[in-house]
Parts: sequence; C-alpha cells; structure tokens
Amino acid sequence: MTFEVKEAIELLERTPNTLDVMLKGLSEQWIHCNEGEETWSAFDVVGHLIDGERNDWIKRVEIICSNDALKEFKPFDRFEHLERNRHRSLEELLVEFNQLRKENLAQLKSKMSEFNLDWTGVHPAFGQVTLRQLLSTWVVHDLNHISQIARVMAHRYKHDVGPWQAYLRVLK
Repeated sequence: MTFEVKEAIELLERTPNTLDVMLKGLSEQWIHCNEGEETWSAFDVVGHLIDGERNDWIKRVEIICSNDALKEFKPFDRFEHLERNRHRSLEELLVEFNQLRKENLAQLKSKMSEFNLDWTGVHPAFGQVTLRQLLSTWVVHDLNHISQIARVMAHRYKHDVGPWQAYLRVLK
C-alpha cells in the first residue's frame, strides 16, 4: 500500500468521535483504570493525544514545509499531560482534543497543495524523516492509542473472565 494524505485524513478526522463514543459518560472506574504502576489510563491517553495536537504533529509539518535550513524538531515531552490534567474532567479533554484536531486538520488540508511527501525534517532521536513518515505515524499513533485504551479497559476485568482469558487476545 502507498500512503495517501486524503486517506490519512479520513482516519484522523474520526479519532475524536471514536474516543467520544468509546469514553464519554463512563464511570471514573473505567476512565482511570490502568494496567499497573507507571501505565496510562484512558484519561491519560486522551491527555497525551492533546499534547500531540499542541506540540507535535502540525508543528513538525510546519518545520518540514518551512524554508528553515536545519528543519530540526524540538523534543516532544510524552508525559507533560500527567501533571497538567490532574484536575480536569475527561469531558473537558475530549472537547479540547476534538477542537485541536479540527484546527490541525484544517491547517494540514490548507498546506496539501504546497508540500512534497518526500521533504524531510530532523527528529531528535531518529535523524532524518520524511513528511510521509510523519503523517503515516500520526495515523498509526491514533490507532495505537485507541487499541491501548481498549486493552487497558479490558485489563480491568482480566481476572474476572476466568477461563475465557485463554480466548481473549486483548488480555495477553
């Protein structure tokens, strides 16, 4: 398969609604359950996705599309959300994520005619990366975290399913 920006946008547009349907209105037990110490709950994952919208994806697209000679990405703090969201509700986070994603996708769509997917930027850990790789990663990152939320929530009943655990891949 070859990466297509329009197909990527199809999925990126749906992530906020997917999270709304999956999480909105659930009890605190569901949204704050995790898999143990130093693991993330659904609440934490949504906070992390917000940080990506604020500080990662579009900022890096802008760097790649800029005339800057170096095109170096700033490091991304994957844990910034943990302290910042301590006193917020999941509903607030979902609204913020939805708004930021709409803004970022509007910005991406406005740049589509200007960019080349082979243009590059410099990632602090990986070195040179292409715009194609960055945008592909944005999509897979969303899918990864949707999967993580389902896995973390399933983990809550891991011991209660008894022998069916053998058939439930999400619990492995």
